[in-house]
Amino acid sequence: MKRLPLSRSAFALLTVLALLLAAFVYVGVRTGPLAPVPVTVIRVESRAIAPALYGVGTVEARHTYRIGPTVAGRLKRLDVDVGERVQVGQVIGEMDPVDLDERLRAQQAAIDRAAASVLAAVAQVEEATAHRAHAQAQLRRYQQLQQVRFVSPEALDVKVREVSVADAGVSAARANRDALTAEHARLQADLDGLLRQRASLDLVAPVDGLVAARLADPGTTLVAGQAAVELVDPASLWINLRVDQARAQGLQAGLAARIVMRSRPDTVLSGTLVRVEPMADAVTEELRARVVFDVMPEALPPIGELAEVSVMLPPLPSRPSVPNASLQRHDGVLGVWIVEDDGLRFRSVEPGAADLDGRVQILDGLKDGDQVVVYSQHALGARSRVRVVDSLPGVTS
Repeated sequence: MKRLPLSRSAFALLTVLALLLAAFVYVGVRTGPLAPVPVTVIRVESRAIAPALYGVGTVEARHTYRIGPTVAGRLKRLDVDVGERVQVGQVIGEMDPVDLDERLRAQQAAIDRAAASVLAAVAQVEEATAHRAHAQAQLRRYQQLQQVRFVSPEALDVKVREVSVADAGVSAARANRDALTAEHARLQADLDGLLRQRASLDLVAPVDGLVAARLADPGTTLVAGQAAVELVDPASLWINLRVDQARAQGLQAGLAARIVMRSRPDTVLSGTLVRVEPMADAVTEELRARVVFDVMPEALPPIGELAEVSVMLPPLPSRPSVPNASLQRHDGVLGVWIVEDDGLRFRSVEPGAADLDGRVQILDGLKDGDQVVVYSQHALGARSRVRVVDSLPGVTS
């Protein structure tokens, strides 16, 4: 069969198509789906790390004082407002005394009358005592006269009866004096009770503190024990911290902590763990701890504000460690991608503790010198081809 010669235009078209095919293959192999995936790697090395335990807590006051009346009444005045500082012993409000002041005046008048009655009773005792002494003297004189027969026995009997009557008068006067004295003491005790009741109507600050809440306004009727003002001790602010039970191993009092308040995310405050609560929350699977500020902030954080706390746990022995970003989950297994001479291989690992710099100790699965993928431009697979680069766009090492 005789071949037809190619025309010059057909040859040119075939040449262009071959070049395009070659360019497509080149692009596919170098930058397309078939191209190697750019990755950054790190060599595994053993190092000791200081792990940290992260948790979220709320600012609370260790010492809170709720100030209110001891008996039911109406709030007459309240002299402080939220945010004001008060001094110990400062009167910050008063309950309406109603008729208590009038009762105090009436009680004082009754005491004055009782005191006058006591004085009169004392005078009566003195008078009765003098009368008895006179009767006794008369009796002795009549006894002497009767011995010489100057008076009759009947007259002597009269003097004996007079002495008996005088003795009874002294006893009656003394009993009256004692009764009036007891009554005076009772009235004085009642007055003291009224004075204490009157003093209890003053709402007094028990400590130097900060007014955290104003719970009632003048004119409000309060029952006994109901608070009108809530005070907190600014120096006693601490953080009620919650941490995951599964990661709380080694948590103990005395550990240092870093505190970041939600209202000041760019400021790191130092603190100390002072207490680990013995009771855990079975529902949330959390432990509770208390963290105090090493230096109280000048601008006190609001009570109830959220705080992010990182507790520095004791340093751990040296072990192989890798960046946390290198840990991947492949087919449900946690591990890392290893770059070897013959390609890429996934290896399962058992991670341990991590520090605040993002490094994780590997308990099993890696050894020093292994080359581990940290970041990759695309998801990796067992058949992925990789190309090691120094950095990837948009990724900060």
